[in-house]
Amino acid sequence: MLENINSPKDIKGLSISDLKILASDMRKKIVEVTSKNGGHVAPSLGTIELILALHYVFDTPEDKIIWDVGHQAYGHKLITGRRDVFYTLRKFGGISGFISPKESIYDVFGVGHASTSIAAAMGIAAARDLNHDKYKVIAVIGDGAMTGGVALEGLNNLGQNKKDVLIILNDNKMSIDENVGGLKDYLIRLQTTGLYNRLKNDAWDLLGKLPVGLDMKAKNAAHKLSEGLKNLLVPTILFEEMGIRYYGPTDGHDLREIISILRKLKYIKGPNLLHLITEKGKGYKPAESNPTLFHGLGPYKIETGEPIKKPAPPKYSYVYSKTLTDFASEDADIVAITSAMPEGTRLDYFKEHIPERFFDVGIAEQCAVTFAAGLAKGGKKPFATIYSTFLQRAYDQIIHDVCIQNLPVRFGIDRGGLVGDDGPTHHGVFDLSYLRIIPNMVVMAPKDERELQRMVSTMVDYSSGPIAVRYPRGSGIGIDLSTHPGPLKIGKAEILKEGEDVYLLAIGTLVHPSLKASKILEKQGVSAGVINARFVKPLDKELICDAISSVKHIITLEDNVIAGGFGSAVLEMLNECKISKDVLRIGIPDRFIEHGTQNELYNMLDMNADKISRNIFNLLSNARKNN
Repeated sequence: MLENINSPKDIKGLSISDLKILASDMRKKIVEVTSKNGGHVAPSLGTIELILALHYVFDTPEDKIIWDVGHQAYGHKLITGRRDVFYTLRKFGGISGFISPKESIYDVFGVGHASTSIAAAMGIAAARDLNHDKYKVIAVIGDGAMTGGVALEGLNNLGQNKKDVLIILNDNKMSIDENVGGLKDYLIRLQTTGLYNRLKNDAWDLLGKLPVGLDMKAKNAAHKLSEGLKNLLVPTILFEEMGIRYYGPTDGHDLREIISILRKLKYIKGPNLLHLITEKGKGYKPAESNPTLFHGLGPYKIETGEPIKKPAPPKYSYVYSKTLTDFASEDADIVAITSAMPEGTRLDYFKEHIPERFFDVGIAEQCAVTFAAGLAKGGKKPFATIYSTFLQRAYDQIIHDVCIQNLPVRFGIDRGGLVGDDGPTHHGVFDLSYLRIIPNMVVMAPKDERELQRMVSTMVDYSSGPIAVRYPRGSGIGIDLSTHPGPLKIGKAEILKEGEDVYLLAIGTLVHPSLKASKILEKQGVSAGVINARFVKPLDKELICDAISSVKHIITLEDNVIAGGFGSAVLEMLNECKISKDVLRIGIPDRFIEHGTQNELYNMLDMNADKISRNIFNLLSNARKNN
């Protein structure tokens, strides 16, 4: 049946039985494609009925569906004209794994980070009203994303302004890892109080039928009785106290029931919230039994759900967490913090061994950073471990709560650089730039997993202020990790290879490609030296300036945006030292980079060893010709 669906209009005339068959087809297609491409499997399998019901009842794209995160929207892509290209999901040159307005008019608002849908929907609804338009605005948000500060601020704004917005709360009791916090417990209480809505509606109907001449005191007493009943059944009805009428909870896989409710809500004005209970991974047993694994993974075997893994060295995130845990077992002041990502950051290893000093604050990066600042103020050694792209959300807290007070918060910045298939919302390519400009901050990046161990050791010992290490996604290069090396001297670089014609100044993941490029250049008669900077801030002025004194050309290399990054720091240093050199900066250009494998993206951006050596050789050849 899916083969006949080219747009949401094609599902309008289907029966409930047909929609159930279509739902099954959609699940099969998602499993078929993600088993080859990887992706966010469990979240999208859990929203199929919701997606069909939304497009069945509402008139998209005239009516606007605003998705939160986009993990849950593969089914939306399948019935909005992208069925025939769905096999390219998350592939280089193919369709995105997230909502992308560049792809389709049905993708209203681009999103890759959580908790934004309500605020965005509020803005779109306000624009609608100012333009005197009549379309409906629907925000779909998960229970994990609802814990984010932006979501709660959006609820507050929506309840105050009373805009006509329908919020769909997709409650599968999980975000990426298991949800944490008070709001999680609140939603669980709501799930167990279906009686409340039946009694609430009876009470409201009764109040509406009271005789017009009835004494106002009697009406007020009846209203208070209704409120008392509500608060008896649900201790604090958060949404309604904020001015948003709550409906639910309802089975999010019952197509007939969801369609019936949405048809009624379509004509009820004002801010409303429909609470749906869904199952992550619905319809595919391996994903149902292990929704955390199937939140986002690489290729897997359809029959068993077993990931297809190629032999590889340990991942950087595991090396970081294992090293930190080892130090924490001997240092009672070390505390680990994450924002709803214990498995993603591999701090689940720390949690397993030292649970009393592990804290997951939920999807709340701002809270995580200020919480870490409070721990540091209390004499502890907090390690706030957050993906680079998500740490951007806490930039003010880094400056205001940590750096101005010069507190020794340790930042473990996972997924630094190009992350691959998740694309522009998840590439961690801004951190070297946005961190190095802040006073008091020390910024490091390791060339390999053993150097990452040394940098964790450095952070444990460092107490003079904030310090950060950013490390990439994926596996290391296979260095022996049997012993823990000692800490680094702050700001100390290393010369890996002497050079007479040119020097390559590299940081982090670009160090080893620079060494390979140097060997290629050597075969072409070019003597290219390589310096592993290790630190973006502070730079090793003495070593770098001494090493480059005899060459005319310098190449800086970084897995970060060129603007304001490591190369910019080198240029600033040369200017301060009044050293004149020809400098070529290699890094991420001034545009957002699409999704693809890391190797495909490095090749496209001329950042692999072959492209680096070719460009340097051409640079030197042209320089000789001009001389």
